[in-house]
Amino acid sequence: MSQAEELIKTFTVELKRGSLVLLVLSQLREQEYGYSLIQKLEDKGAPIEAGTLYPLLRRLEKQQLLISEWDTTESRPRKFYVLSELGKEVYIELKREWNLLSSQLERMLQEENE
Repeated sequence: MSQAEELIKTFTVELKRGSLVLLVLSQLREQEYGYSLIQKLEDKGAPIEAGTLYPLLRRLEKQQLLISEWDTTESRPRKFYVLSELGKEVYIELKREWNLLSSQLERMLQEENE
C-alpha cells in the first residue's frame, strides 16, 4: 500500500469515527435494539460493526444521551435504546453543526472546481 493510500485510509476512518455518534443518534428517535440498529444503518448505506456499535451505545447511555430498557417478553431478551431528552437536544445541535460544517466544506470544495 502506498503512503497516499495509507493516509487516505487513516483519514477516512477518522471522518467516519467523527460522524458515527450523529449517525447513531439520528436513528434512535424511536426504540431500536442493537442488532436492528446495525441492520438499519447497513440498509441505509452506513454499515457499522457490532464491536463498534455496542460500546458506543453503552458510552452514549452513560453520558445520558440514551435511555435503555430490556424487553424480556420474547425468548431472547433484547435491550432497546432511544434518545433521552438530553440526547434529543444534543442530536439537534450536532445536526445543526454538521449542516453548517457540510455547507462550509461544500462551498470550499466547489471553489476548486471553478
